[in-house]
Amino acid sequence: MTTIITNIKELLQVRDTNVLKVSGKDMKHLPTLKNAYLLIDGDTIVDYGIMTDLNNMKADTVIDATGKLVLPTWCDSHTHIVYAGNREQEFVDRINGLSYEEIANRGGGILNSAEKLQNTSEEDIYQQSAIRLQQVMKLGTGAIEIKSGYGLTIEAELKMLRVIKRLKQDFPLKVKATFLAAHAVPKEYKDNKDGFVDLLINEMIPTVAKEQLASYIDVFCEKGYFDLQDTDRILKAGAKHGLIPKIHVNQFNAFGGIEVGVNNKALSVDHLEVLNDNDIEVLKNSETMPVALPSCSFFISIPYTPARKLIDAGLPVALASDFNPGTTPSGNMNFVVSAACIKMKLTPEEAINAATINGAYAMEVGNLYGSITRGKKANIIITKEIPSYAFLPYAFGNNHIDTVIINGQIV
Repeated sequence: MTTIITNIKELLQVRDTNVLKVSGKDMKHLPTLKNAYLLIDGDTIVDYGIMTDLNNMKADTVIDATGKLVLPTWCDSHTHIVYAGNREQEFVDRINGLSYEEIANRGGGILNSAEKLQNTSEEDIYQQSAIRLQQVMKLGTGAIEIKSGYGLTIEAELKMLRVIKRLKQDFPLKVKATFLAAHAVPKEYKDNKDGFVDLLINEMIPTVAKEQLASYIDVFCEKGYFDLQDTDRILKAGAKHGLIPKIHVNQFNAFGGIEVGVNNKALSVDHLEVLNDNDIEVLKNSETMPVALPSCSFFISIPYTPARKLIDAGLPVALASDFNPGTTPSGNMNFVVSAACIKMKLTPEEAINAATINGAYAMEVGNLYGSITRGKKANIIITKEIPSYAFLPYAFGNNHIDTVIINGQIV
C-alpha cells in the first residue's frame, strides 16, 4: 500500500542522512523543502522531493496537502500516563496557596496516586491509560516513553509495567517503558528509606529485568525523596541488570544530581528547572540529553528550565510533556513546543528539533523516528492550512493538526 502526499507547502525536518541529535547553534537550523511531495510505502518513508521532480509517480492513495505543512510526529520522551483517577483536588489546593511540598506532606502527591493505583484493577488502569494514549496520538505524538512509579510496591509496579507492555502491543506508536519505583518513599517505609532502597535493588529491579518489562531505570533525585547516594546505588543496580539510567533531577534544588546521572551514563537528565554552572560543565562532557518539561513549570508555577542557557553553551535540549496526574495533566506536545518558545525563548526551529530529533534520542528511537528521512517510519503530522511553521507555537490556543499518520496509517 503506497501513499503520496502532494503539494506540501513546506516539508519540515528533512534529513537526507540520519542525524541522531542536534546541539547548540545547530538547533537553530531546521531543514525544509517547499512545494514538496512525500512518498510512503507501507509503514516507511521511501522518497520525498519537490513537486517539479514528481513526474508521473503513482500511488494507491493520494493526499493533497495544498497550503499545509508536513512534519515528523512528536517524540515525547518523558510521561507518566499510566495512572488511576486524577488529582484535581490538589490543583484546587495549589490555587488556595499550598505548595508542592505541603501537599505531599499531607499525603497528597505521588503517594496519593500510589494509593489509588494499588486499589484499582489492572484492566481498569489499562482502559484509563488507553484513552490517554489515543488522545496524545491524535495530538501528533508518534513515539512515547511511559514510566511506572505510582505503584511503589512490587505488585503495583509490575501491574503498571504490564499495562505499559499491553499498550505497546495494542497501539501503533512506539512505546518505551521505564521503571521508576524510586519516585517516592512509601508510607510504610517513611522512617526506613534505606529499607525501601534495599527492596528496590534486591527484589524489584531483578524481577523487572527478568520479566523484560522495562528498558530504563529512573530515580526522583530530590531533597525529601532520594539523595545522591540513593540515586547512585539504584542507577548502578539497574545498569547491572541491563536497565539504562535516566534521572528526574534539579526540579527544585541543584545539589549534584546531574553529575551522578552523567557519571552513570544516563541517557537523559529530566526537569532541570534549577541549574548551576557546574551542572552545565558536567553535561558538556557527556552524551546525556537534557530534557525540559515546560508544561510542568506552567501548571505548578515553578521556574522554567533555562534551555536558552543550555543551548548557548553548545548543548542539546529535548522537550517532553511530563504527562502525569499531579503536575502536568496534559500530553499535548503542541503546547509544549509553544511554551518552550514563549517562556523559554527557544526559536521555533529549536523547539521543533527538541521535540522531534532530540526527543527520539532521549529514548533511543532516532534510527526510525524523529525526522523525514528515507527508511524511517512514516509517522507524520499534516497541519491545517497555516502560513508558516512559526505559526504552530505562535497560535498556541488552536489545534493546527489536520491529519496524523502513524506507521503509514491515518489515526
